[in-house]
Amino acid sequence: MTGCAIAADIASDFEFAALEEARNYRQALLRDFREHLRGNVLEVGAGVGQMSRALMQLPEILELLCVEPDASFCERLRAVLPAACVHQGTAGDLLPGTAWNAVVSINVLEHIERDEEELAAYHRLLAPAQGALCLFVPARPELYAPIDRDFGHFRRYIRSALRTKLESAGFKILRLHYCNLPGYFAWGLNFRLLGKRSFDPAAVRFFDRMIFPLVHGFESRICPPPIGQSLLAIAVASGG
Repeated sequence: MTGCAIAADIASDFEFAALEEARNYRQALLRDFREHLRGNVLEVGAGVGQMSRALMQLPEILELLCVEPDASFCERLRAVLPAACVHQGTAGDLLPGTAWNAVVSINVLEHIERDEEELAAYHRLLAPAQGALCLFVPARPELYAPIDRDFGHFRRYIRSALRTKLESAGFKILRLHYCNLPGYFAWGLNFRLLGKRSFDPAAVRFFDRMIFPLVHGFESRICPPPIGQSLLAIAVASGG
């Protein structure tokens, strides 16, 4: 294994460890996407199954297919979720045949160099059932830090550019807005200015339990922020 591969594995473990602490974060995403999570659902970039576990508990989802290109992640996912249906590969590998009602892509698109082609693949899969893309990505290029590079992120997004890419792929946008204004400043300080290269699980836990519920409640019920650490999009595929 090369040094770069080892670094990527370590970075992924840091990312997964942080997400494991982010319990309220995962539940908030499920609430935001819940209306569209029904029938046949495809989870792209399932990783080691942290979001898959929550998706499998939704009674409206009749079939969940977890797609993950990394063989070691697939092995870990199958170990923790033996009942999960796992495909090692990418969305572009999947053949027509299933009418997908939703594609869930959470912190995945930034890892893909040719993201326009990835969005086109999502549209191809969703178009027969006019399904919904539930998308969540890191935001704001000025926040791009060494830790982004460690995680294999090609970019962070701005709202206007993501809108253009979604519409060019054939999607009709239902929601597209920034999330987590405090996280914007926290990321900028810790990872951009101070150059930290890993998460502190205790800090993630504190933010998730004590700060995030208040922030998400305000941003989702009262006013989305003008800028944020992430972008959330829900977009429907036109029939094909």
